[in-house]
Amino acid sequence: MTTQGLRVVVTGATGNIGTSVVEALSEDPAVGSIVGIARREPDWTRPKLQVVPLDLPEAGADELDGVLRGADVVIHLAWLFQPTHDPVTTWRSNVLGSVRVFESVARTEVPALVYSSSVGAYSPGPKDRAVDEHWPTHGWPEAAYPREKAYLERVLDAFVRGNPQTRVVRIRPGFVFKRESATQQRRLFAGPFVPGRLVRPGVIPVVPDVAGLRMQAVHSADIGEAFRLAAVNPVRGAFNVAAEPVVDATLIAGLLGARTVPMPVWAARAAVAAAWRLHAVPASPGLFDAVLRLPIMDTTRARTDLAWTPRHTAEDALGEFLAGLRGNEGLATPPLAPSSPGSRLGEIASGVGSRP
Repeated sequence: MTTQGLRVVVTGATGNIGTSVVEALSEDPAVGSIVGIARREPDWTRPKLQVVPLDLPEAGADELDGVLRGADVVIHLAWLFQPTHDPVTTWRSNVLGSVRVFESVARTEVPALVYSSSVGAYSPGPKDRAVDEHWPTHGWPEAAYPREKAYLERVLDAFVRGNPQTRVVRIRPGFVFKRESATQQRRLFAGPFVPGRLVRPGVIPVVPDVAGLRMQAVHSADIGEAFRLAAVNPVRGAFNVAAEPVVDATLIAGLLGARTVPMPVWAARAAVAAAWRLHAVPASPGLFDAVLRLPIMDTTRARTDLAWTPRHTAEDALGEFLAGLRGNEGLATPPLAPSSPGSRLGEIASGVGSRP
């Protein structure tokens, strides 16, 4: 591994966004080495990458400082989506783990911190117009994911004031998809009962059209490029990152060769809540409520100040995800590993939405 060029540390390097960030960094001649932090060591690798197995909430300060010391940039992506039935566990991992990373960045005097925030950090907002990065970031309190993302926005506000010498960037992406992340995302959000092989045109006749269920998506490779640009360029502040068009029931129905059928919000929420209480799906009704309230983001700043342009449309990204579901696709990393025979029974036995 070459030691010339930027030394970049990436937490959560083996997940959906992390693998794409590593891909983008490995192709940049300005980057000399990449240290990927992950809870479990993968079989997957890339040029310039060294993986350090580390559990952020459990790691000692000296251990974490030893990995971050000498880095030019830290990109913090690590996030635990499950268990939705145990928000204390996700809070400990996501919030306290992130705070430990931020504190280590300050102690080791890393010049730049790039953090993966989310559209989920935003307060409820409009669906008929786009909001920029100044929209309030107070999240939605009834779901762990937006609650944790919003809290960390406040932590970073304090970090920026206390560490003006550190360049801090917050990337706020929409929903991030790629073919290789399909199996992981099915496990995290839809659960073991979704028949991936049947998610194909002509098989599913109708798609529910729920008022307010409009969201933005982006291809994971394009998000990887956004993080690369934030790492190697002298930018600061927040950037909304999403591709066109906005995803709604009509777009999904077009991908599936289906037609849309109106469904009341209360009926859709009741179905999600019942399935979650029965441990049939891991996504909570609070998360469903949050998605209904997400604003549409204006991505002008990413395109101008960051010089970011997506290579894939939102429809491309979602289409890849559906193809990945049908093909049970993944990567040779623990988070992205494709399902093996009997693994869905294991998901059910371990308690859907109950375990990390």
